[in-house]
Order: sequence, then structure tokens, then C-alpha cells
Amino acid sequence: MSHNDEHETDDAVSLQNDSGLGLSRRAFLQRTALAAGVTAMTATCLGPLSANMVPSEDGTVVGYKDTPKLPWAPEYHKHDPDRPWPTDITPGELCCPDKPGTAPPEDAIVLFDGEDTSRFEPNDWRVENGELVAYGGNIHTRDAFGDCQLHIEWQAPDPPRGGTTDRGNSGVFFMSRYEIQIFDSYTEKIYPDGIAGAVYGETPPMVHPIRPPGQWNIYDLVFTAPVFDGDDVVKPATVTLLFNGVLAQNHTTIHGPCAWREILPYSPHAPKEPLMLQEHGNPVRFRNIWIREI
Repeated sequence: MSHNDEHETDDAVSLQNDSGLGLSRRAFLQRTALAAGVTAMTATCLGPLSANMVPSEDGTVVGYKDTPKLPWAPEYHKHDPDRPWPTDITPGELCCPDKPGTAPPEDAIVLFDGEDTSRFEPNDWRVENGELVAYGGNIHTRDAFGDCQLHIEWQAPDPPRGGTTDRGNSGVFFMSRYEIQIFDSYTEKIYPDGIAGAVYGETPPMVHPIRPPGQWNIYDLVFTAPVFDGDDVVKPATVTLLFNGVLAQNHTTIHGPCAWREILPYSPHAPKEPLMLQEHGNPVRFRNIWIREI
């Protein structure tokens, strides 16, 4: 999630004020809402445009203590620096680090094969050495998806790029709303609900099997879309994540749309919406992206 800074220019120059908050966060959120076709959310998504981060009690993590308490975890604030950091573990070695991992099965829709970006719009991201490099704004799929299995491989920039809370920052947004965080939390320690593998702003991963910048991380995700009855959500979204082959989210409930510092309620939407990948001023790399509808 764009919780600190976002660029407005095509050359990806980011602006940051003394509090660490990006001066152009409003532009980012408006663009995100527009891409998702949910411009009505913009007013509530914008939230406060200034905030100060504080360290955890042991001084090792930064986050916020002036945010709402989480109804599903009431002992913690949203983005709480004192929420327990998941166990750091070393994932198994990749068989062939220079080659993509699991190839798509025959019933998969290949979203990026190393060359073709036509499944995304706008497709201004760069293709370099068979890798899709985040640049110039968020992208979302031309097709809409609901319940699905997603395979995606990503790499944080090496050397590391971005500030303390913007280090190798990106995200996978199911239905352009519900985010699984991508972040270089190998290098930087931020609030646990904002590290790699977290349901952003809600639930940290159970373990943290991240690889260092310049190495490939693999997400295998199973997402179930929320079900609505009129204005009411009768079945919330859930997600399961294998992070570098390790179970990190296990049928985890998603409590609402992604938001920075705020808790947003569910709002009815179509049963299928585009998948979105976030660009946050860091040249995060992607490869071997495929999806299966369930």
C-alpha cells in the first residue's frame, strides 16, 4: 500500500516531507481508485495527509500508535510497531534461481510470460530481460477475476531502493482492493501488518521467509472473493499464501478494502474485478505471472 510517498512525474522522482509522508499521496490514491473503478471510495481512502511514525518499545520497528484499534485484534493499533514480528526463516533453495519457478498449468491464464504485457492496462511498465519492471503507475488486468489461484514472482531492487517505509514497495491487489503486501522487509523493519506477505494493514504473515534484494520471491495465492447480500457482506474475502513455499497466510479473513491508517468497511461491488499490481516509485521486478479461475 502507498503508505508514505508516491511520485507524480514520469521519471519516478518521489517527493517526501519532513514527517516521512509523501506529498503526492492524494494523487496516488485517486489514481488507484480510478483504476479500480471505485472512485466513490476516494474520499474515505484519502484519510489524514500527515502523520508521524514512532518506534516500537524495543526500538527495532517503526509504525503508528495514533491509529484505530483493530476490531479483530483489539490489542493492536493499525500499523502497530509493537505487534509481534513473525519468525524470520530461511526458505528452501530455488532449484534454478535464474529461471522462473512453476510453469503455468494448461488451464491457467498467463498474465506475463516474459514478453507480452497485453493482459494489463495501462501497460507502461518496462520489460527488461524477460522481467516486468514497475514504472509509471499501477497496472490492472483487462479481465476481471473473483475466486482464483495466482502465481507471481517478484524481486526487490538491489541495491535497495526507497525510504524506511517505502523500501522495495509494491503490492498485489485482488479485485483492485484487497492487498497482499510486497516489501523489502528483509532490509527494513516496519510495522508487521505492512511487511512482505501481510494482508496489508490487517494481518502479518505467520512466518517471514523472505529472500534478500536481488533474489526472487514466489507467492502462490488462493483468494476467495467476498459475497454480498444487498449492502451487507455475508461472506468476507479470504486468502491463503505460500510464500517461497512456506505457508504464511492460512485461509486468512480479509476484513475490508486496503487502507493506510484507516479501517474501511466492505462496500458492495461486482463478483469479479480486475487484479491490480502497484507501482510505488521502486523498480520492483516481476516474472512468471499466471492465474487460474476457481
